[in-house]
Amino acid sequence: MGKITKYLNQLIIGNVFDNPEILEKYSTDHSALKIKPKFVVFPESTDDIRKLMRFFNQIAAKDIKVALTTRGGGHDENGAALSSDVIISTEKLNQLLEIDPRERLVRVQAGITLKELNTALSVSGLHIPIDGRNDETIGGLISNNLTDECAHKYGGIQKYVERIEVVLANGECLQTERLRKYAVAKKAVEKSLEGHLYQKISKLIKDNSELIKNLKTSKNLAGYPGIKDAPKRETLDLMPLFFGAEGTLGIISEVILRAIPLRKRPERVIATFKDIDQAVKYAEAIDPLKPRKLNIFDLKIIMEARESGKNLDGVIKKLEDGFVVFASFDEHAARNLKKIKNLDGEIPRNTKFVFESRNDRPTLNEFENALNSYLNQTKNGERVPILTNFYLPRQNLKAFLEDLELLEKKLDLKLELYGSLGTSIFNLRPKFNLEEEDFNKKATMFLRAGAYIISRQGGELTSGAPEGRLKAVVTSTTLLEPEIKLYNEIKQLFDQNNILNPNVKLGADSKYTLTHFRDTNQPKIMI
Repeated sequence: MGKITKYLNQLIIGNVFDNPEILEKYSTDHSALKIKPKFVVFPESTDDIRKLMRFFNQIAAKDIKVALTTRGGGHDENGAALSSDVIISTEKLNQLLEIDPRERLVRVQAGITLKELNTALSVSGLHIPIDGRNDETIGGLISNNLTDECAHKYGGIQKYVERIEVVLANGECLQTERLRKYAVAKKAVEKSLEGHLYQKISKLIKDNSELIKNLKTSKNLAGYPGIKDAPKRETLDLMPLFFGAEGTLGIISEVILRAIPLRKRPERVIATFKDIDQAVKYAEAIDPLKPRKLNIFDLKIIMEARESGKNLDGVIKKLEDGFVVFASFDEHAARNLKKIKNLDGEIPRNTKFVFESRNDRPTLNEFENALNSYLNQTKNGERVPILTNFYLPRQNLKAFLEDLELLEKKLDLKLELYGSLGTSIFNLRPKFNLEEEDFNKKATMFLRAGAYIISRQGGELTSGAPEGRLKAVVTSTTLLEPEIKLYNEIKQLFDQNNILNPNVKLGADSKYTLTHFRDTNQPKIMI
C-alpha cells in the first residue's frame, strides 16, 4: 500500500485500494477499451465523496492533476467508466433512504441498482419503467442517459427523476430544483460555486439563446445538450445538464425519483418478414397500440442463436434472410393481440406469427434470450460494442441496409442489425478478434465508416447514449464550433481544474483512445 492510498484511507470512512487484482478488475467496462487505474475508491457516504473532491481539487489547483472517474455498474460501452488515475465506485452507496408510496416518491443513493430499487418498490405496487440491466445503477442511468427499449412508451430515465444531489468539483453539494427567476437571482449572489454556476449558466443561456433554441431539434447527446432543458418559463434547473454528462460535471450522490404503478406481465408477439419494408410497415401499423417494446432483429441473429442450441425453429420458418419484429404489451394486451391478428391488408399473407399462449410461451422465452446468446458467443472473436445505440429514421432503414452491404464487403465483416423500431435506436455488433495485430485499425475504420453511413442516412451516432471516450473520436470533429464553445464553457464552469473525467466527451484524445483497445478477448456477459 502506497502513501497516497494510506492517506486517502485515513481521509474517508470507505476504502481505497491500489492492489493489482482490484486495479485489473476495474481496468475494463463493457467497451472495447482497457485502461488501468492507479487507485479504486469505494466511498460509503456523500461526505466521503466531498472529502475526496476537496482533496483532489486542492492539489489540482497546485498543478498536481489527478483525473477522477465515477463508476456505477461498469456498463458503459464507450469507455467513460475507465481512468488511468482514480476510479470512484458507487457500489457502497446503494441504500434506499426513503419511500412515500402515497406520493409515489423514493429517495435513493446513486449506487442502488435498478433491480434493487424495483424490487423494493414492488412491495408498494410501484416501479420505475426502465428496461435496463439488473445491476445498472440509478446514477449510471442518469450519467449515461441511455435510451432504453421502453422509452418510446414510458419516456426514459429523465421522466422519472425529480431531483438529484451532486457533489461538485470543489466538494460543495448541489441539490437541484427548478427555481423561479427571483430564487435564481438570490442564489447567484451567494459566494459559492453553486452561486457562481447559477449566475454564469443564466448568462450563458441568455447569450446563446438562438443556438440553444436550435439544439431542441437535435437528437445528439454529445456534449451537454441538457442545457436546452435547463430554462423553462422564467425558471432554471441545473439537473438536465447531468443527463448524459458521464461524470464530467460532478458526482451524483442521491436521487429522488417518481415511480408509477406496477404493470401486468407483458404479453408478446413475434412476426417474421422477408424484407425490411414489410417489417417497417407492420411496425407502423401496430405502433398506435402503444407496445411496451417494439424491436427488430436481422434473422441471421436468430439463426446463430439457434445454432447455439436455442429452440427457434418456430420463428425462422425456413427463411435464410429477413427480419423478426418482437412486440410486447403491458396494457390492454388481449385486445391489442386480437387487433394484430386482424391486420388484413396491412401485412403479407405469408407472415409467420407466434402469439402469447401456453403452447408458444417456451418459444417466446427462448426468443427473448436469443440476443444474449448471439452477443456472448466467443468462438472466433468477440462482439465488442463500437457502433451501438445510434439513431436512424425508420423510413431510411432500407437505404441504410444497402450501404451496410457495401461496408460488409469492404471490411470483411458480418453486420447484422438489431434495435428498437419504437425508439429508432439501433446496434451493430460484428465479431472482432482482438488478438489480431490489425484489430485497432479495423475497429477504427468500422467506427468512422459506420458513423459516415449513419449520418448519410439522416441518423445520429450519439442519440441513444452519449459519446464517452470511443465515439468522441468521431463526434468531436462533427459538432459545430459554436456548440463546442458553449459546451467547453459549461465544463469549465463546473470543473475549473478539469479533474472530472477529462478526455471523455469534448476532451477526447483520439490517439490515446485508439491505443487503449483491449488486446485480448474478454467478453462482457450481457444479461
